[in-house]
Amino acid sequence: MVTFITSLEQLHYGHWSYHLPVSPAITAQFTEGNNRRVKCLINNKVIIHTALMPIDDSSYILINQKVRDELHLSEGDKVEIRLEKDNSEYGMPMPETFRILLDQNDIGSKLFHNLTPGKQRNLIYLVGKVKSIDSQLNKGLAILDHLTETNGKLDFKALNVKIKAYNQRGKMR
Repeated sequence: MVTFITSLEQLHYGHWSYHLPVSPAITAQFTEGNNRRVKCLINNKVIIHTALMPIDDSSYILINQKVRDELHLSEGDKVEIRLEKDNSEYGMPMPETFRILLDQNDIGSKLFHNLTPGKQRNLIYLVGKVKSIDSQLNKGLAILDHLTETNGKLDFKALNVKIKAYNQRGKMR
């Protein structure tokens, strides 16, 4: 684990416009080949599971609007970072609801695990970002149904339609 101070800087690239620079020495400590996944505690308040984004021999941590708002951060603010290597299976926490659905659906689980790690994390994030267990179950079921229907080909537009249909089905109960 490493603790350091950095400051919030702005990139001008799409919706990811804010980041926290990480020195080359710290970047080297947390980079093993292509594995740059870390757990990042920001100002002793918010933990994010992320990757160190490479830039030359250093890196940066992307910070979204939700985290900036929660910590009341503005460009130039000093930020304390505590980094720890993330050696978890997926590089982020797996919601228990989704784990159970994967355990119960051999075909869906196989298709999910055939996806790239980044796509797996994206789907895990979709399920985990909602707090309601019912909503997590609906999203998880929709994801597994979508993967089964498309033989593991991820189409986010079609998946969003399926998630909306599952959410509507859940409201009719």
